[in-house]
Amino acid sequence: MENPFIEAKYPIDFREDDAKKLGEQLRHRHSVDLVGMKRVGISNFLRFFLYNNKIVSTYINHGEKHVFIPVDLNDLIEKEIFPFWILTFKRIVDKAENLSFLELKVKKFIARLFLDSIQTKDPFLTLDGIRRSLIEISKVGVFPTIFFIRFDRLKDAVTPEFFNNLQGLRDATAQKLSYVFTSYRSLNDLVPSVFTKGSTTIFTQTTYIKPASYKDISMIFNTFKRRYQLTIEKETENEILSLSGGHVQYLQLSLIILKELLQANNVTHNNIKEAILQDERINLQSEELWESLSEEEKSVLLETQSEKASKKDHKTGANYLWDTGFIEVNGKNKIFSPIFESFLKSKNKSLTNSGNLDFSKKENMLFGYLRGNLGQICDREKIVEIVWPEYEELGVSDWAIDRLVARVRTKLKSRENPYEIVTVKTRGYKLLEK
Repeated sequence: MENPFIEAKYPIDFREDDAKKLGEQLRHRHSVDLVGMKRVGISNFLRFFLYNNKIVSTYINHGEKHVFIPVDLNDLIEKEIFPFWILTFKRIVDKAENLSFLELKVKKFIARLFLDSIQTKDPFLTLDGIRRSLIEISKVGVFPTIFFIRFDRLKDAVTPEFFNNLQGLRDATAQKLSYVFTSYRSLNDLVPSVFTKGSTTIFTQTTYIKPASYKDISMIFNTFKRRYQLTIEKETENEILSLSGGHVQYLQLSLIILKELLQANNVTHNNIKEAILQDERINLQSEELWESLSEEEKSVLLETQSEKASKKDHKTGANYLWDTGFIEVNGKNKIFSPIFESFLKSKNKSLTNSGNLDFSKKENMLFGYLRGNLGQICDREKIVEIVWPEYEELGVSDWAIDRLVARVRTKLKSRENPYEIVTVKTRGYKLLEK
């Protein structure tokens, strides 16, 4: 069956340094904490790493068989531990079913364990089923690696018992099992009370994913260009690549904006940059990056943008900015993307002019949908479909949805509007009359 991910067809030297680092860790059966700024392109890189059939032989192999089991926490409706284990178990079953070298009786055994866990809804039985399944897979000389993608979605549910169970699964397979956790922060930063510095030093190796190089972002650009069926002048292409700074979400949003301009027959070289910098979707992405930072990191960024930071200020309490590539060092500190730099320049101005109560385009779409379903629960998935129809392939983060709802909620209160938005846990939102 043909692989559905276009990234699987990227040349084997795509993000070569990142692939080498990750492959080296997995070769030694280390677990990896893969960290990058929000929406920078970790998922794009992983689709290449998980599904390109040359990865194992190029970056990992010592002659062993390796099995990658992706578990995307975006598929997790309830951000709680038991649903997490059920999702993980389901992905193990799916992978086992497609392993040609696994005997049919073993596949049936693993499937039966999963069915038992579903029917009993017993956390202990579920975890034991996962353990026994991984042991069976490891018995045939296979090294399994589970990729927990967007692991930060589970951060509020993590407990010491959960951490012990992760370690216990590795022990059960005689360390043949490895994990890769992807997030915008390290495990220690996400849940320091559980993933202490001492424990994570032994448990995982932290690897940072920075914005893509010009070569790699050009490769991604060409993929998107074909997908959106765009004919783009070289000057415009260079402008968009430069603006993105190697950030994949910035790049894809910029191409969506360009496509909209082309459809409106309103494209000039001069207005493309302005349209991108002023677009609400771009600003929301910049705000998501901004809000993922600590107060000290925000301060260092603003100083860097205004060129007030000296070289002595490097990394003082803000290593994350350099580690993840927010700040580049090319003889001089600089912000990674002109888009994000423009956002930083306008930050103080936007804070002083925050009294605007008019709905933006996206806010109006959200309010209109909620009001059209007054008193009814509006699922998050349906909100994304209505408010972000152009994001079908990108996906919309929890943060972006919650942020937009918070904005509308605040403006409704400020206007003394007769409506209020109520959050329905694990489902979505509904609009009520006061």
